Amino acid sequence: MTAGTDLRPPRVGPPRARTPERAWWRRPWIGPLGLVVVAFFAYSLPPYLALDPARSRVPAPEGFAAHYWFLVAHVLFGSIAMLGALVQVWPWVRRRYPGVHRFAGRAYVFGGVLPSGLMALTIGADSPFGPATRASDVLLAVLWLGVTGAGWRAARERRFGDHRRWMVRSFALTMSIILNRIISAVGVIVLEPQIATTFGGSEVAFTQSVAAIASWVSWTVALIGAQLWLDRRPASPRARPEKARPEALDAR
Repeated sequence: MTAGTDLRPPRVGPPRARTPERAWWRRPWIGPLGLVVVAFFAYSLPPYLALDPARSRVPAPEGFAAHYWFLVAHVLFGSIAMLGALVQVWPWVRRRYPGVHRFAGRAYVFGGVLPSGLMALTIGADSPFGPATRASDVLLAVLWLGVTGAGWRAARERRFGDHRRWMVRSFALTMSIILNRIISAVGVIVLEPQIATTFGGSEVAFTQSVAAIASWVSWTVALIGAQLWLDRRPASPRARPEKARPEALDAR
């Protein structure tokens, strides 16, 4: 046999058609997600952009004078992570502008999740909302850093399937803060009438209970939802093994 000789019979039939690419505006979830993120920024950022500790929505724990400034850093870097995540999950950007996707990915990891996660570990371990919320905040920060690091490493090793799966989990944890705020509002509405009964008239017990419920439920539901989506999502055409062509079988 001569090296380089191709003994396979020529392919019969027209060339395989490429799957048409969907237009960016045909992704119906991109617009609503962007609006939700903008609304969240409009609500959450002003007290921290003002750099006025008196406007903080989180009371500083005793003995932690720099708490507000750690919180400001966490919020600002977390905002970078949310914007980066929004760009990362946009399929149109990934396909048309891979350079933008890579740049946004680096910004997401090193300008967003990494510093914001480290700040979350610091302020979460000393949360004024009680021990249950502290445990949730610390675990969330560890998981956030861990899954994002795993996704970055997979990309560096060119294991892009694993990279996407880890980054879906990271995206869910990044956006879980929005769910946290929604659950907090619902918790206040539902549980506030029970302050005199369930909480024995204690505002502290009421506040810590609402914070703990919102903290634990938000990121666990987001992470479980991401995993269910990953498990139920059909494999992409590129990932499916091709069936043997009839002419190839005849050539054996």
